[in-house]
Amino acid sequence: MSLMIDPERIPVIIGVGQLNDRPESPELGLDPPGLMAAALRLAEADAGGNLLRDLESLAIVDQISFRHLGNLCDRVARAIRATPPINYQSEAPHGDTPIRLLNEAANHIGEGKASLAAVVGAEALRTAAGLAALAAKGEDKSYNAVRNVSTRRDPTYAQAHGLTAPVDVYPIYENAGRAAYGQTLAEAQAESGVIWAGMSQVAAANDGAWIRKAVSAEDILTPGPSNRPLAFPYTKLTVANSSVNQGAGFIVASLAEARRRGIPEERLIYVGMGAAAKEDPSILRRDRYDRSSSMDTAIRRTLVLNRMTGADFDHVELYSCFPCVPKMARRVLGWPLDKPATVFGGLTFGGGPIANYMSHAVVSMVERLRSGDGKTGFLFANGGYATDNHCIVVSRQPVAAAQFPQDFDYQAEADAARGAIPELDKDYVGPATVESYTVFHGRDGAPSSGVVIARTPEGKRTLCHIDVADAGMLAFLMDGAVEPVGTGGVIALEGERRVWTR
Repeated sequence: MSLMIDPERIPVIIGVGQLNDRPESPELGLDPPGLMAAALRLAEADAGGNLLRDLESLAIVDQISFRHLGNLCDRVARAIRATPPINYQSEAPHGDTPIRLLNEAANHIGEGKASLAAVVGAEALRTAAGLAALAAKGEDKSYNAVRNVSTRRDPTYAQAHGLTAPVDVYPIYENAGRAAYGQTLAEAQAESGVIWAGMSQVAAANDGAWIRKAVSAEDILTPGPSNRPLAFPYTKLTVANSSVNQGAGFIVASLAEARRRGIPEERLIYVGMGAAAKEDPSILRRDRYDRSSSMDTAIRRTLVLNRMTGADFDHVELYSCFPCVPKMARRVLGWPLDKPATVFGGLTFGGGPIANYMSHAVVSMVERLRSGDGKTGFLFANGGYATDNHCIVVSRQPVAAAQFPQDFDYQAEADAARGAIPELDKDYVGPATVESYTVFHGRDGAPSSGVVIARTPEGKRTLCHIDVADAGMLAFLMDGAVEPVGTGGVIALEGERRVWTR
């Protein structure tokens, strides 16, 4: 780092805190603002105490478990007895949010707008479920959280084919990626097993993780009563676990402020440069499903900005809502399969508190680097439907290239790298080629429906259903004997449904 940079403009992380809240009766758990305040107090204690009242910036990760509480800025500020002039909540709960807010905190310091900034988030879905259960029994009429009530609106084209939630959509990337990597189904599943088993091992050794039990790759990949199939090829143990009460936060200061407060140099973690880019919110307006130009851009640009390569990092956190995400990310970063892809434990085992997972990753990365186990870490965050991407570097040592404020928006670069978006033909019938697909399963583990994303001979994109009563079709799609992606077939009209046939 240049000696000319003013220490007042150099951001460092000085305090971190995270907690799990699991009383015996779920309805007795903390709510999100309670978790946030508790996490910030832990971060304050970690930094040496007596600084929350002096915060000049407080950024809150939006939450979903207690939507009726609305904006939590004033509520959390009062709880920690702070009056920060910069006090805001993210516009929506996206998985990239904590890293974006870290980057923004670094910018506030680089701009001279703040010398002390905090970022915090929490989810209390376990508490919410307990209160909702009481309300359903008529035992607690005070609980009025907004619930997911169907409004019976007409579904979108994607939703009408089963693509309604992340667990439905990410298998589209998984299956397309497997084919693009030239893997067999067994090889692709083995890669998922290695990554997820490694994450469970990290979680088992992390006091902050929700599930602290190492699980074998075989157990992760083998369907069963406690690991039911969800959407091919994903089982319950390969997806995020959001049934948690977790809070995490961190405090960023200027280097000068940290020194004024007497914080030992060995406890300071320097913030490096970051980069962000997004895909179109619509899953059907993607150029392809085996990679993401916005993910590629965010990762590669972060490396360039910090003058580093994947080999320079001792630890990484590769966002892990579903296996396809760290699989794509590690290939861009050049991160080997035999090294852990997490410092927290992953969203299955560490816990998946909706948008705030990466705050826990920041906490665990800081703790890992402070312990003397390595010097530099890479944080990759993802949100939406493989939509939002934000990366940043942190280090025990000053990052030579870092200079704040920075413009971390590299959307134009990602857009320029993206291929053409196929035109959508919603009513096509005739010969087509499988672009990707998945088979959905019910709670009993049996196939319930499925979708093929196909390309017409003219290159247009279309969706069609899978007939789950066709045992031969299910075998073709799921037994791994051949690769379905790239194979030809016919979309046939059966009644009012367009169905994939061979």
